[in-house]
Amino acid sequence: MGFRFSGHETFPCRFAWLPKAYKALSKDPNAFASEEEAMILLGVGKNMVRAIRFWVQAAGIASPRKAGGYDRTSFGNAVFGRNGFDPFLEDVRTLWLIHWQLSSHVHEPLFAWDFLLNHWQEPELTRSAALRAFKKEAGRQERPLSDITLEQHFDTFLHSYVPTRSRKGDIQEDNLDCPLVELSLIQRIGERRVDGSDGPGRREAIYAFRREEKPEITPELFAYCLDQFWIRRRSNEKTLPFRDVAFGHGSPGQILKLPEWDVRHRLEAIETDSDGRFVYADSAAQPLLSRGGTVANDELLSEIFRVEATC
Repeated sequence: MGFRFSGHETFPCRFAWLPKAYKALSKDPNAFASEEEAMILLGVGKNMVRAIRFWVQAAGIASPRKAGGYDRTSFGNAVFGRNGFDPFLEDVRTLWLIHWQLSSHVHEPLFAWDFLLNHWQEPELTRSAALRAFKKEAGRQERPLSDITLEQHFDTFLHSYVPTRSRKGDIQEDNLDCPLVELSLIQRIGERRVDGSDGPGRREAIYAFRREEKPEITPELFAYCLDQFWIRRRSNEKTLPFRDVAFGHGSPGQILKLPEWDVRHRLEAIETDSDGRFVYADSAAQPLLSRGGTVANDELLSEIFRVEATC
């Protein structure tokens, strides 16, 4: 598996970037062909043009054509199109969908997203501990990676979910740009001295994933992510064990950081919640999920926004 470590130019995705990029590509599929022209069109610098081009692909809004240019995806059209569900990213369900898109790539996944969401089992997360783990894991890659690349990649991941603070502890308004900060998926819970440092000067923040029930992840949103997981990672399987849904690599339980009991409750109700599209058979030996019929992905996506958000 080849991971992606760069391309974001150290910029987390900003609020206006995805809608703006979608609009530009709607008018011209070759909007990013010339970085100089894209700078004028989008009103940003060259590095930001490259970052926007990266994020629009990583979020599944557009995909590159073999002959050049970009095609808008069905997901991008559903969210940002003329009759899109949420063209201005005002609904928290859309933000969870974008988080899912960023985190569930099978081919060339984003390294920090893939590693930290699927393999990080510690109750706490610090920059120094994560970077040690990054270096160890990156050592298995075919091409060498510099410490700076890994540091920048981790910082981009972190500040996609955690607002940057000034030295006085105030949130910097200019940095409240990534919409995924609103998910509160990663929370700051304290600070400690950096391992191996001398004296009181070097301290670092301690973070933790919010592993709890998340009512804003509606049954329809959960069903969509479950279907995507099944298609992308278990396409040859007719049934899914409970453990795969709760703990499997790239599963809804892992990517959305849902506790085991919450995944179980969701599956117990999924036949009703999905109008029979999925059927869950609880068993002490092997709880299994099966499909109750043909599931149209676009239909599952539209179901998410069929009702008004309750959170």
